[in-house]
Amino acid sequence: MRGIITLLFLLLQGLVFSQTVQFDKTKYDFGEIESYDIRYVDFVLTNSGSKKEWVLSVKKPSDVVYISSGQGMDPDSSIVIRFHVEPKVKGKFSYEIEVFTSDRAEPVKLKITGNLVELDQTSNASLTACPDFNTRPGGTDPNKFKLKVITIDEETREVLSGSTVSLIQNGRESWTDQTDKNGEIKSEAVIGFSYFYAVHDGYYPSELGAYVNYNRNTVVLKLRKYPAPVDVPEVETDTIFIADQPVPEEVPEIIGEETPPAFTDLDKDNFDPSYFDAVNVVFVLDISSSMRQAEKMELMKYSLIKLTQMLRPQDKITLVTYSSTAEVFMSAQTGANKDEIFKKVEELEARGFTAGGTGIKLGFKQAMKSYTKDGANNVVIITDGAFNRDSDDYLKSVKKYAKKGVRFSVVGVKNKEVDKDKMVLAAEKGKGFYVPIMNLEDAQNNLRQAVRMLAYKY
Repeated sequence: MRGIITLLFLLLQGLVFSQTVQFDKTKYDFGEIESYDIRYVDFVLTNSGSKKEWVLSVKKPSDVVYISSGQGMDPDSSIVIRFHVEPKVKGKFSYEIEVFTSDRAEPVKLKITGNLVELDQTSNASLTACPDFNTRPGGTDPNKFKLKVITIDEETREVLSGSTVSLIQNGRESWTDQTDKNGEIKSEAVIGFSYFYAVHDGYYPSELGAYVNYNRNTVVLKLRKYPAPVDVPEVETDTIFIADQPVPEEVPEIIGEETPPAFTDLDKDNFDPSYFDAVNVVFVLDISSSMRQAEKMELMKYSLIKLTQMLRPQDKITLVTYSSTAEVFMSAQTGANKDEIFKKVEELEARGFTAGGTGIKLGFKQAMKSYTKDGANNVVIITDGAFNRDSDDYLKSVKKYAKKGVRFSVVGVKNKEVDKDKMVLAAEKGKGFYVPIMNLEDAQNNLRQAVRMLAYKY
């Protein structure tokens, strides 16, 4: 009898606790941490079930603090928990954290490890607060401070003088400078998330996203030397996967008329109306919680800023955003209104979960609203992953509007390889391109080149 009761209890537990909350990882290793390195990591929790779930509590060691982007998770939504570690002694560390969620009886155990090489002698005795999700740099923010940026050889740890470093905040370049004889740049910055990009002769470029403030005011960029005796390779920056429509390389000879140049013969900054149609492009932007991770939001903003700089007065751009819901974030603006576009891009913030299908449909409606006859009409979604809410029939919309002359392309920002196939398929159905953006070099070039190819007349 007791065995039957136990069996029934276990069965009931299985019904109650369906374990629908998925963790993107359960382990993270910082590797070696210097005193100046960032010490936080994001874990993404996604509710794959059909009812709302909750984070009930988090049990952690005293050397760890955390913040969460939310407590509740609607179906098909995600939240981010950010853990910040501050070991009190040098050497290897290992922290076990228990996260209790409403979908299971036992906690999910997370493990964070690393090796602290050097203690920060300037840090306070108390644990440094975990960087806030909502703190973002802004052009008029008065909270400015002095920032030190150092470039070093990754292997020898020697400082590198003469490195060129750019600071990007809120998608725009704040400054570009060169390191002095001590391998340092001392300049002004704004509190918040920042993106650093460094180049040095004979070295691979280095880039780093980091939260900076008055206490964390030193950033070190480690550059890896090119292997000798290999010549410095050219960095491929325009790697765009073409779906259905190959890059035009040759055009048929037109007797009695001047033969236009092939796309690949034109300078990559050429956007002359003689060769490129007027553009009507609607960007459908993923601003869900997962876009806070791994500098994705900054890469998206930087891509949009670089594209906007290229736009002509006859071009039109619209911004549709989606997270918990989809909305028109910026109605159609022409390339003559660059300041207005820059301002709206800077206002973008990540929040909520992913309603990709709804965003795509709204994007097509806006594209038809600002349709340009004899122009290049496009909807371009920028996301870090698959469209996982209200997305069952988005391919129907893609194919429907492709027949009406509105092409569809997908920009993947640090997307996982498992999501790439879906992105490529959607671009194929929409007669557009799949455009990967994995680093700052991609962000500077790939979106611009994709729009040029979409608008190329021949």
